[in-house]
Amino acid sequence: MKKLDRLVLSEMFGPWAFGVAMFTVLIMAGSFLFELTGYLARGVDFLTILRLTGLLLPGIMAKTFPMAVLLSGLLSFGRLSGDSEIVAIKAAGVSVLRIMVPVFIFGLGVSALTFVINERVVPPSTLSSLRIKNRIENQLRGKTAQAMADTHYENGKLKASFLANDFDFGNRTLEGVTITLFDDHRQPTAFLYVEQFQFTDTKHWEMRGKALLIPADGGSRIDFERAIPTGSPQAQRLLPNGIPGPDATPEELLAKKLSELDALPIDQMGEQIKQLKNTPDPAGQLKPQISNLEFGYWNKIALPLAGLVFGLVGAPLGIRSHRVAASAGFWQAVIIIFAYMVLARALAITAQGGRVPAIVASFLPILIGLFVAGYLIWKRDN
Repeated sequence: MKKLDRLVLSEMFGPWAFGVAMFTVLIMAGSFLFELTGYLARGVDFLTILRLTGLLLPGIMAKTFPMAVLLSGLLSFGRLSGDSEIVAIKAAGVSVLRIMVPVFIFGLGVSALTFVINERVVPPSTLSSLRIKNRIENQLRGKTAQAMADTHYENGKLKASFLANDFDFGNRTLEGVTITLFDDHRQPTAFLYVEQFQFTDTKHWEMRGKALLIPADGGSRIDFERAIPTGSPQAQRLLPNGIPGPDATPEELLAKKLSELDALPIDQMGEQIKQLKNTPDPAGQLKPQISNLEFGYWNKIALPLAGLVFGLVGAPLGIRSHRVAASAGFWQAVIIIFAYMVLARALAITAQGGRVPAIVASFLPILIGLFVAGYLIWKRDN
């Protein structure tokens, strides 16, 4: 690595670390401060709040890493310009395009780090934070009902629909589940009420508690003091096709409730998208969910790439004259990040509504940023 590259990289790291800390504190305060202090005021112990804060941090930091690259480029190149080092480098015959090589390397490294954290650290920490929030809410207000619906298909045919009175993600249970069983002609054959479905360590749903079976043909109802085990001989005698469980895991059911899909890694999103697309949907009810998941899938790639783009935008923008105050870098960073977030949010809404392809909505801000970066580099080079 040449001396120029080492100089630029060393200049960028300090402002980047400062930017990560600053933006993390700002986002944490703006998004979760009132919620966390509200828990404290209502008697939740401090250690629980501290643990919850720690679990929320990875998801926030995965978003602040790219933002901090923009601030780093603006401040570091503003400092180099203020000390006339950029002038000296250009006088030595080095083009602005060549100066951007270490910026590209730094941005690419931050993008890779962001992707790894977003895949390996953010999903489990998000799930753990949701479990803690669920437990806190249960303690403070008693159990809060959260209705949940799901279906079961076999060979492309609807075999059962599930409606739960309450979905408890923390305990991985469905409470008060009404199951409607269908034949091959989509006609109901029986209605089964089960007190509880528990998602076990063997990765399947198990019925627990009391159960009530009502045949659709008007036959006699059957009460069970204990739920019929799925696939048991007794279930086979009563229902030739057996009693299926929901197709989705608790994490997949949770995805239906999340506006941001931080709780799912990209491979699980891909599998769920494939499963939903293979599910018959004549009424088009699954399209919003598929669009939401597709946007989340492509955004898992686009978000880390924003760090690379922000670096290539911030560095040439930071090359300024001596008359421009150093504090201008902060304001420029805030304005650019705000514009990016507004554009990304608007595209997210249109993509989740199915009006724009998810891949276009995810990568359009990146393409615009690359165009702006190319123009700024060309302008500073001439």
